[in-house]
Amino acid sequence: MISLQNQIILITGASSGIGTACARVFANTGAKLILAARRLERLQELAETLKEEFNTEVYLIQLDVRDRAAVEAAISSLPPAWADIDILINNAGLSRGLDKLHEGSFTDWEEMIDTNIKGLLYLTRYVVPGMVKRDRGHVVNIGSIAGHQTYPNGNVYCGTKAAVRAISEGLKLDLLGTPIRVTSVDPGMVETEFSDVRFHGDTERAKKVYQGVTPLTPDDIADVIFFCVTRSPHVNINEIVLMPVDQASATLVNRRT
Repeated sequence: MISLQNQIILITGASSGIGTACARVFANTGAKLILAARRLERLQELAETLKEEFNTEVYLIQLDVRDRAAVEAAISSLPPAWADIDILINNAGLSRGLDKLHEGSFTDWEEMIDTNIKGLLYLTRYVVPGMVKRDRGHVVNIGSIAGHQTYPNGNVYCGTKAAVRAISEGLKLDLLGTPIRVTSVDPGMVETEFSDVRFHGDTERAKKVYQGVTPLTPDDIADVIFFCVTRSPHVNINEIVLMPVDQASATLVNRRT
């Protein structure tokens, strides 16, 4: 198992859900964490907790991954002690709306495409050259079961996660001959702010998504990511698809009433 002591790990979307869970898991390993998200206040609270509980070194970046210039500035202006990123976790992502394609919102589409695809590409483009130069690194992309199976009214979100899957495969091909690893972690139902965001803050509708089901938790996903990045250097976990026992596919869910 690889030691993560003093490794620099950049986590996007770190202010909640899977990103926060990853920060907590890696804080306990002696790694140095770069936490990026739009909500700086949430990041600051998390950083204080991690320093208090684990004495973790943390560097915060208020960042909207959709803004290419901001991503470039954030990466290029990292202090020397933080510049050599060992692990990039492309976690920032969201779903907006649940509409038929021909009735969909252009604004929702653009937010999903700009965050889930372009944001992931921007971070990868600005971080991976340093990994290639240093001859070490690992990129973990958070995909989804939606990238494997399309479901009704999920059209554009499923499209963005299918793109994440293809981009992960393409990156692995492009990095052949280097020791840099690429992993796509693709969960099914995980109880986070995901549904709240999808339904634009309609909490009651969001709750119904997980009704009668025991979903995955952000900690479950962070645990799997930890497993992937700590394997022997010659091992690359290309892709992991994980779902709760109550889920058999993107559309088949066992709900106990």
